[in-house]
Formats: sequence, structure tokens, C-alpha cells
Amino acid sequence: LPFADMSEAGDQAWFAEGIAEELLHALAAVEGLQVTARTSSFAFRGTDKTIAQIAEILNVQAVLEGSVRKDSNTLRITAQLIQVDDGSHIWSEAYNRELKDIFSIQEDISLTIVKKLEVKLRKGNKEVLLKRHTENHEAYQLYLQGFYQWQKMTPEGNQTAQEYT
Repeated sequence: LPFADMSEAGDQAWFAEGIAEELLHALAAVEGLQVTARTSSFAFRGTDKTIAQIAEILNVQAVLEGSVRKDSNTLRITAQLIQVDDGSHIWSEAYNRELKDIFSIQEDISLTIVKKLEVKLRKGNKEVLLKRHTENHEAYQLYLQGFYQWQKMTPEGNQTAQEYT
């Protein structure tokens, strides 16, 4: 599911969604792990549905949810994997890092979830999880902001997204 923006100013939804998007992409690349499409899972952004209701609609056995808190250059990402049939936590972890470590955080979360799901990683799968598309922190933030605006599918959102390129 899209991660919740828990930042004090509430202005980091683009960042929270970017984190969830990157995790979804990394996990979908793992052979043997079935991951629901972004469009389907992100449709539940801001919903009042329960995890059980969402899981039934998506036809999944587990749901990954989380939150992002950003304060200056400090980042706290909390992620939890919920077993749908009984509502219990399969795994939950909080990551406190400097913003410059965002790629490491994504890699740590992806690898931990895969391990908890007992999916065996082949060498190729691990390389996909650890692949970084850029090392430029500023460029990555601009990409996330632009992508967030573009996903609104409005003329205004599209214009704003173009301004981030």
C-alpha cells in the first residue's frame, strides 16, 4: 500500500509514495513472489477500509504498509508486513537514517521482507533488489516529486511534474 506521510508539515506524500513505489518495484522483480500492481494497491490511498477488506479485494495473503517521517535531513521509515488471515504482524521494522542513505533503506526493507516471506533469492534476484538507478540524491528527490505530481493525472499535476525535470 502507499506509505503514509507522517511528517509534521504533512508535505511529504510524494516522498512516502516514492518509497512505496520503489519497494513495490524491487519486490515485483523477485521470482516466486507475486506482487499486486501499483495502480491496484495505490487505489487504497487514504481509504478507511481495513487490511482484511483491502486484502480480499486485492486477493493477497499479506499486505505491506508503512509510514514516512522526515525532519530536515533525518528520515524514519516504518514498514510492516501483515498476515491477512489473522491480522498478525509477519514483520515490522523502523529505519532511522540520514536522508543520504535512502537507497540503503530501500534495499534493507526489500531484502528483509523477502527473507521473512522465505522466498529464496537467486543471485540475479538479489542484484535486481540492489540496483540503484542513480546515486544523485537531489535528482532522485526531484524524480519522486515529479512522478507524484504526474500520477495525479490532471493538467495541473502534469505541468508541475514537468517543472521537476
